[in-house]
Amino acid sequence: MDLLLAATLNAGTVLALAALGLLLNEKVGVVNLGAEGMMLCAAIAGFATVAHTGSFSLGLLAGMAAGAVLAAALGLLVIFLHTNQYATGLALSLFGLGFSAYVGVDYVQQTIAGAPRLAIPLLEQIPFLGRALFQHHWLVYGTVALALAMTWLYQRSRLGLVLRAVGESPESAHALGYPVRSIRLACVVAGGALCGLAGAYLSTVYTPLWSEGMVSGRGWIALALTAFATWRPVRVLLGAYLFGGVTMLQLHLQATGAQIPSQLLSMLPYLATIVVLVLISRNPAWIRANMPASLGRSFSPH
Repeated sequence: MDLLLAATLNAGTVLALAALGLLLNEKVGVVNLGAEGMMLCAAIAGFATVAHTGSFSLGLLAGMAAGAVLAAALGLLVIFLHTNQYATGLALSLFGLGFSAYVGVDYVQQTIAGAPRLAIPLLEQIPFLGRALFQHHWLVYGTVALALAMTWLYQRSRLGLVLRAVGESPESAHALGYPVRSIRLACVVAGGALCGLAGAYLSTVYTPLWSEGMVSGRGWIALALTAFATWRPVRVLLGAYLFGGVTMLQLHLQATGAQIPSQLLSMLPYLATIVVLVLISRNPAWIRANMPASLGRSFSPH
């Protein structure tokens, strides 16, 4: 069970990083459907960097840069050129799928060493909990800190109040003198960097290899997580661990020889996503009360 819990935290970290990035986007009113493609491009960028340099830190930075660049392109299109946010995001996702497959052809057979883990002194020696909670990559703990920091940002800081204002009423924020489009672009780029970090973590730390389409729908699950968590960072984190646990459970059941068809077990994470979205959709008034009012809407200062 300790190994299952440890694997759940690792799997949840990928989803949490991507979902927190998408949360940054949606809090200012921008829907990003390109997370899957961004994560794929970041995954190959991170893996290739580690394969050539041996530095996991550079690999994670390369993934963040790849995600930020693609997010910047998305932001320029939807914020300044007013293209449809949903269609542009889908196009970005398809682009990332094809581009990463093309660039990554030569890396399919390559392997890299596992990333170093951060073992917390004394705590790592606690029976059961030591291996489950205190022997992970530093980014696992960094993701928890990030979720808490974002909660403070939105609830306690002036900057968070401005970001929420841009997401709720960009017209009012503009009337108060805030550069709405620039703020949106900055949040989209920052969110893309987090999605890129998630992709790079996946290919260099979580499963240190590259294979075509290895993100396997995690970008879409991360997108669903923002609604599941009603746009609250800590709930995003808990939801990511929940979905990560479902993913690890199906692998655990396969390893123990459970008499369940493997195809059904592979469906579990996506089935859980659909069930959660159906349950949430039963109360549209609750969704509207928590969703940023300008989500998906373009804004022009003129």
